[in-house]
Amino acid sequence: MSKVYTIAVLVGSLRKESINRKVALALAQLAPANLKLSIVEIGELPLYNEDLDGATPPAAYTSFRQQLAASDAVLFVTPEYNRSVPAALKNAIDVGSRPYGQSAWSGKPGAIISVSPGAIGGFGANHHLRQSLVFLDVPCMQQPEAYLGGAGSAFDESGKLSEKTKPFLQAFIDAYGKWVAKQKG
Repeated sequence: MSKVYTIAVLVGSLRKESINRKVALALAQLAPANLKLSIVEIGELPLYNEDLDGATPPAAYTSFRQQLAASDAVLFVTPEYNRSVPAALKNAIDVGSRPYGQSAWSGKPGAIISVSPGAIGGFGANHHLRQSLVFLDVPCMQQPEAYLGGAGSAFDESGKLSEKTKPFLQAFIDAYGKWVAKQKG
């Protein structure tokens, strides 16, 4: 029996009904048997402040770091805000990378899917995030790249994933399952 890898999924949009959250949930349903995806919430993390991060850091920092540490790999599902990642996602990256020398990100295989109603599918956010992941020692899946443009039509009125989008997401998550197994194997 093959190993099942726990995947920490970070959704860059904080809206409860965001398209990004819907995509993350769809990916969890489409995931191959070797992946178990769980969303790690980032909305309650206080802005990173080293003054808070002493002997008794905020409980939200500690919980978040523990969830990352317990995962085998990370998956980012993010919109693009001003050609970059949303502030909440950048804050989560910063919280997980501290205290210095104790990064919860290091060595965890990663992948990014950027989701946008725009035509270029969050290309800027996707590549900006990759820059941070290089520094954090997160080996990031290079292919297939995943930019979901026109994401407003990815789900129907009832919230069901469109048949047009499903093969794209399936190919992405299947490739990620192979990527994680190769990196962790």
